[in-house]
Amino acid sequence: MSVEAWTTILVIISFIIYLYIGWRSRVKDSKGFFVADQGVPAVANGAATAADWMSAASFISMAGLISFLGYDGSIYLMGWTGGFVLLALLLAPYLRKFGKYTVPDFVGDRYYSNTARLVAVFAAIFVSLTYVAGQMRGVGIVFSRFLQVDIGTGVIIGMIIVAFFAILGGMKGITWTQVAQYTVLIIAYLIPAIAIALKLTGNPIPQLAFTFSDIVEKLNQIQVDLGFAEYTQPFASKSMLDVLFITIALMVGTAGLPHVIVRFYTVPSPKAARYSAGWALLFIAILYTTAPALAGFARYNLIDTLHNKTVAEIQELDWATKWENTGLLQFEDKNNNGIIELMPDKEASEITIDRDIIVLSTPEVANLAPWVIALVAAGGLAAALSTASGLLLVISSSIAHDVYYRIINPQASESQRLMVGRIMVGFAIAIAGYFGVNPPGFVAQVVAFAFGLAAASFFPVIILGVFDKRTNKEGAIAGMIIGLAFTTYYIIGVKFFAMNAWFFGVSPEGIGTVGMILNVVVTLIVSRLTPPPPPEIQDLVENLRSPEDSPVALADIGEEELD
Repeated sequence: MSVEAWTTILVIISFIIYLYIGWRSRVKDSKGFFVADQGVPAVANGAATAADWMSAASFISMAGLISFLGYDGSIYLMGWTGGFVLLALLLAPYLRKFGKYTVPDFVGDRYYSNTARLVAVFAAIFVSLTYVAGQMRGVGIVFSRFLQVDIGTGVIIGMIIVAFFAILGGMKGITWTQVAQYTVLIIAYLIPAIAIALKLTGNPIPQLAFTFSDIVEKLNQIQVDLGFAEYTQPFASKSMLDVLFITIALMVGTAGLPHVIVRFYTVPSPKAARYSAGWALLFIAILYTTAPALAGFARYNLIDTLHNKTVAEIQELDWATKWENTGLLQFEDKNNNGIIELMPDKEASEITIDRDIIVLSTPEVANLAPWVIALVAAGGLAAALSTASGLLLVISSSIAHDVYYRIINPQASESQRLMVGRIMVGFAIAIAGYFGVNPPGFVAQVVAFAFGLAAASFFPVIILGVFDKRTNKEGAIAGMIIGLAFTTYYIIGVKFFAMNAWFFGVSPEGIGTVGMILNVVVTLIVSRLTPPPPPEIQDLVENLRSPEDSPVALADIGEEELD
């Protein structure tokens, strides 16, 4: 069978599984919708968290970035995995012990302020919409190539699937769907990596094949021969300062991502939250230790297959023709010598490769079996849809729970809260679909922006909310506003209005580090210049850090005490 036929079969089978799980996991109350009844086992939550966190950026785009950037691409490996360690050690158990549904819920109660809650809601929606745009683009790319439809149609198909299990099952449906999606995506990632490692080096273990074979030496030499920097040369495309800032932004951004944090509310206890974080880290490490090897293999194969080939030879490559039809791979014989050449100068280079197609095209470039190529497509969809569903629920819960129930209508019934939550998922999906068709960048770049925004807004107020009882509502509000406003201004200015990267050349992907530092400084200064939190809030913070698993008993604070 053809690749397209295999893809259609595997995608339909996987979608049927997701839809069945969503139907079986349908919920009737808000606790099931927002936190899956807090009854998810640690191992299952670890797999769901891994799928939620390893988005289209991890599956589709990260290896592509590493393939293009070489050594400098390690920022994504160090930042994202290091950030998950921060989240597991410093945030997850304490937030679970706090016992709320959402990050804005924590911010609103810890800082005894509805204004702080609303700022956190705005930040959660802003970060989530930025992040989900990358996921929808990933869905569109997969469909545009393997089902031969345009990207817009692919995004709409993905929206319909996500809408079904997100609206019907809420967090409970999403959780068990994500367990299935993790299984699909990790198998889809490992099989081609193992096959290509065996084919290129004779060693079936990608990590060992990449480390102990001569493939890196060959790739370095090829790069030099073509006029590129060595693949392993550090700081070839980014300055040392920018590498540091991007790594930190990705790290603290990971620890502040609302859709990942909310996963730790779904387990029975803080102890289970710690265990599920450990399982998630293990599940994530399987893919993240494979990515550098797959990136190197992909770079080697692409150059070997495409560079210095005649136009006729390129046209005979079925996969190249089909990717060219998507507009994500382009060939142009600019010097009219009949030979297609890859060059360091983008203007002179006759091959243009979108970074988002590296992983998806690698099995085809390596001439693997059609079912393997199709499996990778199904894995890419699983990665994108799992994260998109988690993000959509964050947007829904931020409005339905944190604004509607906690501020507008505290007497809302279960059915009213559930209905508002489901309606908000529908609105969020529509907005996400628009950004999927009209994305502000390639997948991993868009996701990196989201991490920067999360770093500048959430991480400081959460970490200080847990470990500094003197931090008050005035400081938290001022810090979040300053951090988010500065980071947004810099990203939009540099990315969309051709503003120079005026802060020591730091890129938009790394400016979240500066926003985070500003947030911390402003929060601490304002908190010390204004009255301390009420005694019951300070007692709550002390209790939050105690080793017992019992939930925090927050003294009743009347709504009139909340600004």
